[in-house]
Amino acid sequence: MKAWNLKVKSNPKEISKKLESALGSVNGFVFNMNDDKNDSVTFKVRKRVLYAWYMIYLNYIIVNGKISKTDTENETNVEISFTQHFLMTLIIFTNMLFGLGFLIMTISGISNSVAMYITGGILLAIGIVLWIELKKRSDRKVQEYKTLISEILEF
Repeated sequence: MKAWNLKVKSNPKEISKKLESALGSVNGFVFNMNDDKNDSVTFKVRKRVLYAWYMIYLNYIIVNGKISKTDTENETNVEISFTQHFLMTLIIFTNMLFGLGFLIMTISGISNSVAMYITGGILLAIGIVLWIELKKRSDRKVQEYKTLISEILEF
């Protein structure tokens, strides 16, 4: 979805400890970290889902990151990408697919019901509105994560 690269004046171990302490399970985040063999650390951050309806509000951005050491002394590359949760994308495209399916069925003559036109149009409109709204919310959430991570890393 979106990528963010930055350089931090610290070593990878300190950065990973800072991120783990700030984004651990205490603050409502799910933080997974893996150490690679070549002095790099990968991590994944997302909000914890406590109730099913939280999926709509909180848990649709997943932060994937990689912390790697550079050639210069005491400097680290941090590569962060932001992606949407698969279920949110699935909800949007399912609505749009069903809407288009209903409209194609009525246009091709399989069903000549006015209700099929209305149902297809409504489902397609809901999918488009959800897509636009999710894009706006995603941009806001990405900015919030960028602010949070930049405050944690203090660069």
